[in-house]
Amino acid sequence: MSSSTDSLISLQNVTKRYGSFLALNDITAEIPRGVIGLLGPNGAGKSTLIKTLLGLAALTEGQAQILGYEVVEQNYQSIRRHVGYMPEDDCFIEGIAGVEMVQLSAQLTGYPGLHSLQRAHEILDFCGTGQERYRQVETYSTGMRQKLKFAQAIVHSPQVLILDEPTSGLDPEERQAMLKRIKLLGEGTDMSVIICTHILKDVQEICDYAAVLVDGMIPVVETVENLQRPRSPSYQIRITGDANAFMEIARQHNVMPTVSAVGVITLESSTDLNESLIWQWAFDANVGIQSVVPAKVSMEDVFIQIVQGADHGN
Repeated sequence: MSSSTDSLISLQNVTKRYGSFLALNDITAEIPRGVIGLLGPNGAGKSTLIKTLLGLAALTEGQAQILGYEVVEQNYQSIRRHVGYMPEDDCFIEGIAGVEMVQLSAQLTGYPGLHSLQRAHEILDFCGTGQERYRQVETYSTGMRQKLKFAQAIVHSPQVLILDEPTSGLDPEERQAMLKRIKLLGEGTDMSVIICTHILKDVQEICDYAAVLVDGMIPVVETVENLQRPRSPSYQIRITGDANAFMEIARQHNVMPTVSAVGVITLESSTDLNESLIWQWAFDANVGIQSVVPAKVSMEDVFIQIVQGADHGN
């Protein structure tokens, strides 16, 4: 992992207690810059970690840094100036229009009056908001409220964007649009993004890294690519021709194939398995190969393995 000077977030023996309840348990971890999925079961400590990083909850023990700033009271204002936060719960002022809500957020981060209104319109355009920006916020649908919270979080072009369940309650089309915007920010700017979510497919689609919280601890911070890599050589292929002939050759080489409902053949072996061998088997079986790609473990399986492993470790 990166050293603390290169990390987005550095945690050293971070502990947070609420009375007798231990919310964060002696966490030491380095979280790199990029697009990071913050995962964990309910009650794992995700919200508490975010609150401590924003200075909304004081640490009981340990030290934390974000963007190189020590998370202490004298730095809270500097930290919040460089961080955009989209909470899971609504945080609107009734009786004002959506564009006014975003303008207010811009003003709170230092934009002057006319410039703040211009900036609000620019961000709402990016978020795909049309004339509904002039309606009062209490009339908004779930999708519109999510867009508005997102706009408020990014209006000041923060260095770090923290999103708490950004796709919650969205229909499939709105969800894809939200993920596309997040990906554009992560790839097209120097902004790092932390996505706190229960939707593991979102992490799989757009995140560079995943940090998993379990029982107030972070047992894993790793690239999504590495987490999804099978422990043994494994490939998924599509073929044209006699699949049974191909699979019989695979079995002769001690490789057990499985076939999905859509006809994708998965080959997994504890010994060396590579694309050259697969092409040779296809030639010997007189079949064609439409595609051959390294297999991936689903994020759901990865998440379950990490949580169960942490539980057994405890």
